[in-house]
Amino acid sequence: MIVTLILVFFGLLFLAVPVGHVLVAAAGASILASGHLPLMIVVQQMFQQTQSFPMLALPFFILSGSLMMSGRLGRNMIEFATLLVQRYRGGLTSTSVVGSAVFGGVSGSAVADATAIGGMLIPWQKQAGYPPAYCAANNAAASTIAILIPPSIPMILYSLVSDVSVSALFFAGVLPGLMLTAVFVVVNNLSARFRGFPFETIPFDGPKLRRLLLQAAPALAMPLFILLFLRFGIATPTEVSVLAVLYALAAGLFIYHDMTWARFYAAVISAGVATGVVMLVIMASAVVGWIMTMEQVPILFSQWALGTLKEPWLIILAMNVIMLIAGMFIDLPAAILLLGPIFVPLAKVIGLDLTQLGIMMVLNLAIGLYTPPVGTTLFISASIARTKIIETTKELFPFYLMALLVLLAFSYIPGLTLH
Repeated sequence: MIVTLILVFFGLLFLAVPVGHVLVAAAGASILASGHLPLMIVVQQMFQQTQSFPMLALPFFILSGSLMMSGRLGRNMIEFATLLVQRYRGGLTSTSVVGSAVFGGVSGSAVADATAIGGMLIPWQKQAGYPPAYCAANNAAASTIAILIPPSIPMILYSLVSDVSVSALFFAGVLPGLMLTAVFVVVNNLSARFRGFPFETIPFDGPKLRRLLLQAAPALAMPLFILLFLRFGIATPTEVSVLAVLYALAAGLFIYHDMTWARFYAAVISAGVATGVVMLVIMASAVVGWIMTMEQVPILFSQWALGTLKEPWLIILAMNVIMLIAGMFIDLPAAILLLGPIFVPLAKVIGLDLTQLGIMMVLNLAIGLYTPPVGTTLFISASIARTKIIETTKELFPFYLMALLVLLAFSYIPGLTLH
């Protein structure tokens, strides 16, 4: 069964079939190949995976992000991020980084972040004289900060396969998100200095910064509001996601006065489509996970890793390498749902904290989002900048280096994982 599953899975991926359909087809083919299992198992397992109350948080967090990112709020956040870092060298590109950190507290989606911020800032950066490929690389890497700052859609998915609380994962994601923000700003600053990027000295405008901070406050308060409610047990993650939608609606209606029926309708449709895509992957991954469990793949992998690598640090290194490679070829939600059930039992055996494993997984797969051949934010950013993928990839090397350093720190220093 496993051989059939692997062959069909990679064969269809090679043919560029959407990953959700690939998972369903591969699971169905492997069950048929078994010769004794009914095909109805596919439907049963897919349906069973939807019967989860915490999973209701997904569409509501996606909807709250859609509502918050549109309208005046999005422009206010970009203006705030711009004024904050524009006066430093590399400030124009650092705006994308800081903007991604702020947007991350609203959207929880790297793809939405890359599209929204890239569409606004890349044309401006190009016009100012920055190389198009560098602008695309910066946006592709920076947008992944969004999946670490709460609310994070990938962390909700990881909680489904690991039984780690969403609250613990959200708290643990804050520090790596801020560290990535800091190191990417450093990359932009050093690149501007050594490569002579355009630089215009802009005097600090305190009153304007305070005004923009006040205008962007509703968005900046969103992750804080989520973390406080979860930390003090005021509401469950699902309840918090519903409150986040109400919060976004209230901000649009009573603070910015730009919420219209047309905007609300567009946000609901956008959130519905995004949820449908993610849910298909979740449902299909449940069938694949059931097959792997029945075939004892997690146990066999744990035995192989313990018997061959022996040392915990080597096992952690191997897990990172596997996740990095997987992230290059498989969409982030599918990779989490497929690798989670394999790595969680092994992490328990070697004493690796499951929250720490979750941060490692999201960091690894975030790097995959801007790594060829299937780099989603890479392709989006290159398309916006109208530059070639190969040129953009060359510009990504300093971002890869810094992201890997952050990954190694969280892989081998447990104290950094706050929860």
